[in-house]
Amino acid sequence: MVSACLQKVADLKATSAYAQRQRVLAVLIDHPASTFELRDRYNVMMPGARVIELREQGHEILTKRQNLPDRFGRIHPRVAVYVLVRLAQQKELVA
Repeated sequence: MVSACLQKVADLKATSAYAQRQRVLAVLIDHPASTFELRDRYNVMMPGARVIELREQGHEILTKRQNLPDRFGRIHPRVAVYVLVRLAQQKELVA
């Protein structure tokens, strides 16, 4: 079953920065996501840049660093995993 938030990311062909920000936000509302997941699964070419832009809009997003495998199983050190703490102008989502 796909969450309501993730149904918003159905159009992966839209590549504008705006569309990518919308996808990143929808994913982060649903769950924390790594750079790899945002690139490979949600067609966000520069997740870090989109996260910076979302932060500039007032969203509070935490960056955690983890050693994670890429889609080929190779481990990469300190891959960014983004966690939405609070939406802009809204209450806290994560303690």
